[in-house]
Amino acid sequence: MITTQDFRKGMAIKVADTLFIILDFQHVKPGKGKAFVRTKLKNLKSGAIIDHTFRAGEKVEDVRLEEKPVVYLYKDRDVYHFMDKETYEEITLSSAEVSDAIEYLIENAEVTILSADNKPVSVKLPKFVELKVVETKPGIRGDTVSGGSKPAKLETGTVVSVPLFIEAGDILKIDTETGEYVERVKK
Repeated sequence: MITTQDFRKGMAIKVADTLFIILDFQHVKPGKGKAFVRTKLKNLKSGAIIDHTFRAGEKVEDVRLEEKPVVYLYKDRDVYHFMDKETYEEITLSSAEVSDAIEYLIENAEVTILSADNKPVSVKLPKFVELKVVETKPGIRGDTVSGGSKPAKLETGTVVSVPLFIEAGDILKIDTETGEYVERVKK
């Protein structure tokens, strides 16, 4: 058990038998009343992000997450198949457990599976991924009405805003935390 004073970003906790990752927290000491801790938590099962308030000093269960490097193999209906890089064992996760990582998963991508009590619960992506542009409108020189950017559809189906010079077939570096274009890797 830990108290709210031990909270850190990225820490895993269990609240009401549900696993959460702490995305952000803030200790608040109002002029009147008791201090409290305002948090933003990500549900590891569903991927939902919620706001939750704890009383200062409240105890919650600390959860140790194990990280295991894996390779994404394929999707079969709502089940995602991964292979452990060390033991070659196949690990399956539901689409709810994969949650927002779906937007950046391509076959043979190296990712990390987070496990609690030897049970896989979530997928952790690398900070950046390289994805191919499959569809985008041609950029028109001098078209700055849209702020010098246009939408581009990536090979995973995700749409990101890119500069006007990006063309179909380009490989882009995408930030998985923000979902934003970083740079063109290959033309």
